[in-house]
Amino acid sequence: MEFQQAKEKFIQTWGTLGSNWGINKTMAQIHALLLISPKPLSTEEVMEDLMISRGNANMNIRALIDWGIVFKEFIPGERKEYFTAEKDIWELSKHIIEQRKKRELDPMMRSLSQIGKLEGGKPDEVQEFEKIMSELNVFSTKAESMLNKIISANKNWFFNFLLKLFK
Repeated sequence: MEFQQAKEKFIQTWGTLGSNWGINKTMAQIHALLLISPKPLSTEEVMEDLMISRGNANMNIRALIDWGIVFKEFIPGERKEYFTAEKDIWELSKHIIEQRKKRELDPMMRSLSQIGKLEGGKPDEVQEFEKIMSELNVFSTKAESMLNKIISANKNWFFNFLLKLFK
């Protein structure tokens, strides 16, 4: 496969996967482009390579910066802003896990903690509701604990843990 064809395939695939991970396709494509680029890229280079508008590029680059997986890069003598992606796949994974936890698990846990003792309703409905809320609370607490361990773990610990898990 030719390099250009492989590059385009990777960017398209990463964009599609991004949709499954809860981010928009363009944001994932920009991330893919910055991830494989050997040098920091300007907004204009991102726009040209992906054929997207300045507004779309700027908005999605800022979102990637907020996720902590893209960084501004200062190039001496240049007035343009340049951007690069986190290249360490382990660190990248930890940042993504941390952001997904913050955006998905944490709000669910806050909501569960706000549900107190129930009043009214049919006894069987209340009982079933309380049972499910309790199970969700146990699950989310364990998931939070596991995700916090992954976020704070080093690469060797995690892969040793996985090896033990699959033996």
